[in-house]
Amino acid sequence: MTDRLTIALAQPNPTVGKLGHNVDLLLRLRAEAAAGGADLVVFSELCVSGYPPEDLVLKPDFVAQCAAAVDRLALATGDGGPAMLIGAPWRGDDGRVYNAALLLDGGRVAQVRTKVDLPNYAVFDEKRVFTAGPMPGPMPFRGVRLGVMVCEDMWTPDVAECLEESGADLLIVPNGSPFTRSKLDHRHQLAIARITESGLPLIYVNQVGGQDELVFDGASFAMDADCRLQVQLPAFREHVGLTRWCRRADGGLTLSAGERHPPPDGLEEIYGAMVLGLRDYVGKNGFPGVILGLSGGIDSALSAAVAVDALGSDRVRCVMMPSPYTSEDSLEDAAGTAALLGVAYETVGIEPAMTAFEAMLAPLFKDRGPDITEENLQSRTRGMTLMALSNKLGPMVLSTGNKSEMSVGYATLYGDMCGGYSVLKDVYKTTVVALSHWRNQHRPDGVLGPVGRVMPERVITKPPSAELKPDQRDADSLPPYDVLDPILEGLIEEELGADDLVDRGHDRTTINRVWRMLDRAEYKRRQAPPGVKISSKAFGRDRRYPITNGFLSLLGSTDPGDPGAGPAS
Repeated sequence: MTDRLTIALAQPNPTVGKLGHNVDLLLRLRAEAAAGGADLVVFSELCVSGYPPEDLVLKPDFVAQCAAAVDRLALATGDGGPAMLIGAPWRGDDGRVYNAALLLDGGRVAQVRTKVDLPNYAVFDEKRVFTAGPMPGPMPFRGVRLGVMVCEDMWTPDVAECLEESGADLLIVPNGSPFTRSKLDHRHQLAIARITESGLPLIYVNQVGGQDELVFDGASFAMDADCRLQVQLPAFREHVGLTRWCRRADGGLTLSAGERHPPPDGLEEIYGAMVLGLRDYVGKNGFPGVILGLSGGIDSALSAAVAVDALGSDRVRCVMMPSPYTSEDSLEDAAGTAALLGVAYETVGIEPAMTAFEAMLAPLFKDRGPDITEENLQSRTRGMTLMALSNKLGPMVLSTGNKSEMSVGYATLYGDMCGGYSVLKDVYKTTVVALSHWRNQHRPDGVLGPVGRVMPERVITKPPSAELKPDQRDADSLPPYDVLDPILEGLIEEELGADDLVDRGHDRTTINRVWRMLDRAEYKRRQAPPGVKISSKAFGRDRRYPITNGFLSLLGSTDPGDPGAGPAS
């Protein structure tokens, strides 16, 4: 190499399958890097196809069009500007399809390396569509030997060790790494482990943006051979950052300090993921906006605030659908939330529909008294109302249920579970409360919503209630949320047993009750809308429990007649 080399880290927000758009995006980011004097632009994993492409890779035509997109990008590097390290599905000479990193330089595909370690856990199914590649050697580039490891290849030491032994000067890791809470710290620790083992500096480039339930947070970085973090790009937005390298007298590479954006932490990172996930789901799927039921409760208020922050108040429509059980406080709080957010707000009373259903079903119900049936009819009437407005007016229905409710089945199929997307699907109730307090006190960078409060304080502090019958409270049916949520987190995220939770101080009877509710609600969760993944184990592809499930060892029971054995009717 010459004495100096400038490598740009480009974290794009591609759209899966929208190949022409993705090519244009990469070329725009390359032009930005070129203006900063970059010699090489490193992009994220599978940036040409978007990540994850899932079963699109099984379509030969899709793989062929990805190859054509790569050719277009390669030709662009014939202009004398920076080379590009990109990711794409790539059919090898053996006819198999690989998750590949391709070095484009001088108008051609100069080098190809393929991903070795294909993840096949949690949300990942790469062994389903890709073939694992062989151990790689370095890519020669202008006097530097680039050791390219694709995403999961960094999570274990083998690939880095192979690259170091074969003479790499620098480790480069293109990634499609989904966001979960506190994951950036884990990535940094893995990078430090690989640097320590190999003695080589490392570049880590991650995708940004929402893709269905996944959010990619970007937050790309570079560390020198002493494990010092010299460059840290921002989270949750597209960005191009420059890293500047020079050759030391001993032949190693030195990285100069560059831009360092403090990463979001705690509630800020959760909120950022929710905003980005909703913004991209709505935008990439072509919806004009969202519509949601604004009940006067905290879940719908926070969902509305996220929607306004993501899309702007002009693309959010809220509907209050009161019944005879709706309190005056809820009417005031829903109107107050709508006013603070500046959204369109209407009221559609559901009592006429309730009366009609009661009359229609009276001959079949005979002398049976009111029970949960009438409560569910209210919820389904509201769901039907929102879906009708969505069909007629165009916006997507935004579901407002949280993870605590979805865990224990405290939700109505075809009622409050109606919707195209949910920002609270992976957020427990106690976190909903914390996020609401936080957003009332902070306005994050890059949002479109107002400065100051986004909901009246009473929305946060009043006891939660579905208001489906007189004087109803969530606590009538559920343990208090500060008791329920830690038990759920232990059962779901940590896969703990009853004895483990008892050791943490929880009551065994309550644990067993919560497990029964969790187990019996699986059939409902299978029919829930997609939503932003926040935790290490979100409902959906992260957690695949059978609906028909007689496993009761957690309860200390093997009695097939145990009431927790089957799904609720």
